[in-house]
Amino acid sequence: MTLQSTVHDLGAGFPAPGDPAVTAALGAFLRRRDPAPRLLGFGEPMHGEEVFLRLRNQMFQYLVEHEGYRSIALESSCLKGLLVDAFVRGGTDHTLDHVMVHGFSHGFGESRANRDLVRWMAEYNRRRGPEDHLRFFGFDAPIEMTSADSPRQALIFVDTYLRSHLDEQDLPCTPDRISALIGDDGRWSNPAVAMDPTQAVGATPEAVELRLIADDLRTLLAAQAPRLLAAGARDDLWEAELHGRVATRLLGYHAGMAENSPRRIARLLGIRDTLMADNLSALVQREADRGPTFVFAHNGHLLRGETHWDLAGLHLRWWCAGAHLDVRFGDAYTVIGSAVGEAPGHGIGPPPPGTLEDGLFAVGESCLVPAATVARSIGGTEKRADASGNSTYFPLDPGLGELDAVLFVRRIDDADG
Repeated sequence: MTLQSTVHDLGAGFPAPGDPAVTAALGAFLRRRDPAPRLLGFGEPMHGEEVFLRLRNQMFQYLVEHEGYRSIALESSCLKGLLVDAFVRGGTDHTLDHVMVHGFSHGFGESRANRDLVRWMAEYNRRRGPEDHLRFFGFDAPIEMTSADSPRQALIFVDTYLRSHLDEQDLPCTPDRISALIGDDGRWSNPAVAMDPTQAVGATPEAVELRLIADDLRTLLAAQAPRLLAAGARDDLWEAELHGRVATRLLGYHAGMAENSPRRIARLLGIRDTLMADNLSALVQREADRGPTFVFAHNGHLLRGETHWDLAGLHLRWWCAGAHLDVRFGDAYTVIGSAVGEAPGHGIGPPPPGTLEDGLFAVGESCLVPAATVARSIGGTEKRADASGNSTYFPLDPGLGELDAVLFVRRIDDADG
């Protein structure tokens, strides 16, 4: 049986993103999953293409209305995302414009599809009680391409929270001591550190002491959790735990930035993805009594295995967030990766013969197909290696063993972006 006939039999094809057949194919795929996912990932093959974000919005609306999903997590700063969540639940007077500027990292607030998502979630919640509200989460570290945030926000948040519930003598140090050890925030977020580890502050005596303080604060949070939960709201403790995770991982990231070795970049990427996995694991626990969570990120963060990246003559390998989630959740973690046939606006021409994308291209339409079906139908293919004008574009590995399904967009015209 050809892949084209299989797609037809599965009802998995759709002429273009936005067509109702997209969600019909998603529903059919989920009905074949046993057990049903607690965490459903949808990966994009590159950043900066609105088609995949619009597909995400369409899929999330279906999941909310038909599959009981009540939360979405995006590859954006987990701390900035708290502002977006407050907005969609009606808990802030900030405008949508303000939220899009200050609630996203990596420039993702400039996306029209992200703006549409936030607006739709807010409108949905306005018609429902708090217990049925949709929740928005960022799950990425507070890290940009060439810099990482100061640990001040995370450490001060945890210290302030604990100080409001516990005795002074229970805390490892004073807030003034934390501020003195941090010093000027600009030292931490200096973009020059990306190329010159000697300018990093993550290995200084002050940073080492801050790592001990962060560990003490997280230990205190865990040890006093029953008392803290009885004394306040569940969300307050959850946010304190989030800031505690960020503080420890962020300080570890800064220590990695001070390392001068060939494994420096891979180490940093691994720390980032580990925090992503920790944040998503906490989300699954947080949302357990409300429904599954939908996750959107680059394919490279959601695959079940190692991520490989050839950068400036280095072959980088690290365990991505999806690999950690696979270990922790098994079949309860389901991931749909996406691929593109041709996208002239991104410098991506028709797929070369003998590649996975070429086999999918021959189907004649976009489709959402189980990965095992694609692997059986298109055997012996090579990984796509033609040039792209988008530096974030990564073709899928043709083995597809790290995915449960493939969403293939046959063509993206310039007007679609």
